[in-house]
Amino acid sequence: MLTDRFLRYKRGVSLSPEERTRLEASITEVQTIEPRKLVVRAGRELDHSTLLIEGILSRYIDDRQGLRQLVAIHVPGDFVDLHAYPLKVLDHDVATMTAATIAIMPHSKLDAVIAECPQFGRKLWFSTLIDAAIHRAWLFRLGRLDAMGRVAHFLCETNARLLSAGLSDGNRFALGLTQTDLAEICGLTNVHVNRVLRHMREEGFCVFRSSLVEIPDPERLAARGQFDPAYLYIDDTQALPSAITKAVS
Repeated sequence: MLTDRFLRYKRGVSLSPEERTRLEASITEVQTIEPRKLVVRAGRELDHSTLLIEGILSRYIDDRQGLRQLVAIHVPGDFVDLHAYPLKVLDHDVATMTAATIAIMPHSKLDAVIAECPQFGRKLWFSTLIDAAIHRAWLFRLGRLDAMGRVAHFLCETNARLLSAGLSDGNRFALGLTQTDLAEICGLTNVHVNRVLRHMREEGFCVFRSSLVEIPDPERLAARGQFDPAYLYIDDTQALPSAITKAVS
């Protein structure tokens, strides 16, 4: 199923078989989009929302000089622009960072699912609240951590999110981002990120090479990045390795 990663391993919230079947039936189109392509333009009225099936998408805001500030990234299983369901327009752009496959769900279809399965609306709300929790963690990361801590925190977060989506084994995952992308995410320069990654490799925290991230000791990396996975609301009894949860216990 195209929706099998949505709310997968979330603490206390899961879709019933009926809800998942109805959600799957709500997909009217599946698109494959090349890297670095605009998906949603800020201010454009929307009548649908997008579920990410494969790849990585970003949400970002441009300043008056056209310089981009990344405010979120999305991994498979995320409803990328579910905010547009009640708002109808977004205050930010959405674009692919890698090649991506997305499923389009008209808001009228989501209305029908909620009408037939009333608890489904609360579960969509839960999904957007997770987005808000991740956003708060990003603010903490940029405001309080040093350069290495920012990179460590982001890699731990991404590892946990991909692990719950079945795309990481807890120590290794594919991450099709460039050092420039990582610099934008962490509020650093490309040169600074290059230096940080070299130090992290030399000190045995992690290796990021050829779009592959290897973390030999997730507990140690989590401690360096002050990473607490609680804000992701992942059912750690099923999805997160003990090395990650022990780092914050």
